[in-house]
Amino acid sequence: MLSRTAGNLFWIGRYLERADFSARLIEATQRLAALPSSYGGASNAWESALAAACQIDAFAATGLAIDEHEVTEFLTLNAGNPSSIRSCLEAARSNARAVRTALTEEAWEAINTAWLEVSRYGTHLSSRETLAQLIEYVKHAVAAFDGAANRTMLRGDAFWFINLGAAIERADNSARLLDVKYHLLLPRDEPVGGSLDYFQWTTILRTVSAMTAYRWVYNDSVKPWLVADLLILNRQIPRSLAACYDEILRHLDLLASHSGRRGPAHRLASAGHARLAGGNIDAIFGQGLHEFLTQFIIDNNRLGEAIAEQYLF
Repeated sequence: MLSRTAGNLFWIGRYLERADFSARLIEATQRLAALPSSYGGASNAWESALAAACQIDAFAATGLAIDEHEVTEFLTLNAGNPSSIRSCLEAARSNARAVRTALTEEAWEAINTAWLEVSRYGTHLSSRETLAQLIEYVKHAVAAFDGAANRTMLRGDAFWFINLGAAIERADNSARLLDVKYHLLLPRDEPVGGSLDYFQWTTILRTVSAMTAYRWVYNDSVKPWLVADLLILNRQIPRSLAACYDEILRHLDLLASHSGRRGPAHRLASAGHARLAGGNIDAIFGQGLHEFLTQFIIDNNRLGEAIAEQYLF
């Protein structure tokens, strides 16, 4: 496979995963922002959404006020924001068109239809109802592509590169979401374990569709260290960091077996996988959850760059 083709496939996975995460993030932030002011929370909910999406600096450059309308438009339909849902779907479609023959008809139609439907919304949101429709559609559209790819694509390098990109992006998103909750979202005068803290951790679980999983695994009330354990170390949950690195290492191994060569990306992925496999949530909180997640994000970005150098350039 040509490096250019591999790169297009890798970024299809990343862009679609990013669009799905942005949709879920907005939905979760609306729940946080809906808290009554007397409850003491959510004054910085939309700032936290920008932080989780790594878009604070980009949004600040627009000079717009940090409020629900401006932030949701920026994260959904803003054509000038390369990480908006609209831009991600447009980029995914552009990459898919470049490698049309590497995709099945069903996988291509899922991406193409998603872009056409979202483009009909234009560049401005007319109401909260319009936003709700858009968010729901994007989540279903990405799930439709995942279903089409898993049910129809040949288990070969094209399929592996798409899933590799998605796993890298998913790991980054989960880590940023956890870090923002722990480091930014809880007001300084609100106690850890308080009612606001409980609601925010519950919202984080709902963002990654893990509320039911949490109840099944722990059979306990929502506790910060258990949520962190679920989303960092528990391989049963698809969006956990450990599960993402299981996927990353598996697809890199498949690519290595197919091409007959290994490289720096494998070493970095193996090291990250080993750290998570030997991880302990008490030790992670002991060293500092923020510090652990910050280093994880740095290492994950380094792995993405290594994959690019090894396969995509």
